[in-house]
Amino acid sequence: MNSGKDLSRRAFVAGTVGSTVAASLRAAKPPSPRVIGANDRLRIGIIGMGSQALGHVRRLQKMTESDNIEITAVCDIYQKRLEEGAALTKAKPYKSYLDLIEQPDVDYVLIASPEHWHDQMILDTADAGKHIYCEKPMTFSVEGGLKAIKKIDQTGVKMQVGVQGMSDDSYETAYRYIKEGALGKVVLAQIDYSRNHIGDFWTETVDEDVRPGENLDWKAFLGSAKKRPFDADRFFAWRRYWDYSGGVATDLFIHRLTRIIKACGLTVPSQVVATGGKFVFRESPAEIPDTFNVLIDYPEGMTVSLVNSMANAAPIRHLIRGHEATLEFTREGFFIEPEKEFADKRSRIEHKKTGAEDLTLHHRNLINAIRLNEPLKCDARLGFYGMLACRMAVDSYRKKQYLAWDPRREKVVKA
Repeated sequence: MNSGKDLSRRAFVAGTVGSTVAASLRAAKPPSPRVIGANDRLRIGIIGMGSQALGHVRRLQKMTESDNIEITAVCDIYQKRLEEGAALTKAKPYKSYLDLIEQPDVDYVLIASPEHWHDQMILDTADAGKHIYCEKPMTFSVEGGLKAIKKIDQTGVKMQVGVQGMSDDSYETAYRYIKEGALGKVVLAQIDYSRNHIGDFWTETVDEDVRPGENLDWKAFLGSAKKRPFDADRFFAWRRYWDYSGGVATDLFIHRLTRIIKACGLTVPSQVVATGGKFVFRESPAEIPDTFNVLIDYPEGMTVSLVNSMANAAPIRHLIRGHEATLEFTREGFFIEPEKEFADKRSRIEHKKTGAEDLTLHHRNLINAIRLNEPLKCDARLGFYGMLACRMAVDSYRKKQYLAWDPRREKVVKA
């Protein structure tokens, strides 16, 4: 029998999304994932049918025969998206994700919801014994990330975090070179993710068919976030608002930073500071800044610099700087160029990548992890390391504080 606390939580979540079926009692020990053989068809459920999920659907449908998979269930709180998603996939529609994850014909679940729902959805999906592909960032909160790691370890499900750049072998290969000393002592990495917009930034088209209370469950969208009247921009362009997203940090930087973390063998940061502001789009209703820059110090003795503007798209070189050589990532892979002071003892190294920043490859890696126990390209721990630094950056900017990670208490503190 579940504890009273667990029953209360389940009832709350079920009520939030309008579900009664999924609030039924579950045994205290979570069900084990279904044992899936190499030739067994994998059945996929999708939570959230917005534009992000549709990109996944297009790839997954092309993989149906080659990878022996099938989309069997879809879920959305906006009825129009739900109906369109069901028609596109021929899958069964569910208004509540709690109902979807209980279905016996679902083996793994794609979580493509707004960020502020990731924490709870991961826990519930793992408790249901389903494998997980969770869009980045892994979780919205640091506490949620720590709970997710514990839950994944406890249940034995596989979870891939949607930083698909990890399916490019450049970063694991760079790690081997760096570990072998190809750069000497690494001191600094720099990487960016910038765009340019006119008039306003990161906007989304408002669907005029949306009618909260009729075909949209606005309360379910808000979830644990602050209760407020319906706001179409908050629903369709949720990445612009702190209640539901970390903005640039958790939607864009998470891709770039995870590359550096993987290549340099980093884990948790020691200190983080972020600066920026709304320098161009001052009249925008967006809460997030249009220019956002971060410095992250790591206990290994190096700094990572993250550069962004949503009002200027000029790129910077993606570099890992060592005392003896510099590694530069390119579209083809990377090269390592010796510093002139060490040119007599080192030679140029080039790596042509295999793999790519590709959703198909990233899903295939999870599929092979489920079937064959293949190592995941972006597991829960790597997902947490990226999320932690990005969340610290958001909080540093909002609080105007220099923040540190306390490893003993596993808590973010003022530096």
